[in-house]
Amino acid sequence: MGDTTFPEQPVVDALVFDWGGVLTVSVPEFVGAWLHAEAIDREVYHRIMREWMSREARPDNPVHRLETGELTVAEFERLLAAELITTTGARIDENGLLKRMFGGASPDPAMVELVRKARACGLHTALLSNSWGEGYPKDLLIELFDTVVISGRVGLRKPDERIYVHTLEQIGVPAARAVFFDDAPVNVDAAQAVGMHAFRHTGAESTRAHLATLGVNL
Repeated sequence: MGDTTFPEQPVVDALVFDWGGVLTVSVPEFVGAWLHAEAIDREVYHRIMREWMSREARPDNPVHRLETGELTVAEFERLLAAELITTTGARIDENGLLKRMFGGASPDPAMVELVRKARACGLHTALLSNSWGEGYPKDLLIELFDTVVISGRVGLRKPDERIYVHTLEQIGVPAARAVFFDDAPVNVDAAQAVGMHAFRHTGAESTRAHLATLGVNL
């Protein structure tokens, strides 16, 4: 067995978190609730998301353009609604589509408390999120984060290494002194590639355990 002792002092100065699926309940949970509520054909939805969000997705696809601010929410909603079908044959209302999709994306209380404790301990806390509109709870973001980087505001999106570099510049720490958590493996890989500590988030307890390996005990 290797050395399992944890450092006495934190190895990192900054904690960087994704929003959807990390600071909120899981993406399958809130998206699944929306798919069920609107009787949307799940196979069709997942096929579209693979085409628009996989590692092999075309760089000019609608999700990439939405996340970098090239498409407005209304334009994206129109494109997505045109692709989706329902199992009942009902028409999908494009107006407010993303608001309905993300309606169940409530903050995860355990993760909110983790970030709150980290900031209270003097660690720099940051949000790094690919945005599908601006539906973030503003008061909570102000409470939890010293730095907020949202893709649509900066014209860059994960996993482009430039958005990680930009975030580190905003925080003011070298990559090796920051840790990043995301629920998407491709985004974790990209953070590691620029020199950050990075882990896939699967829940508050596992994220807390990963932090402990870096000397951050919350």
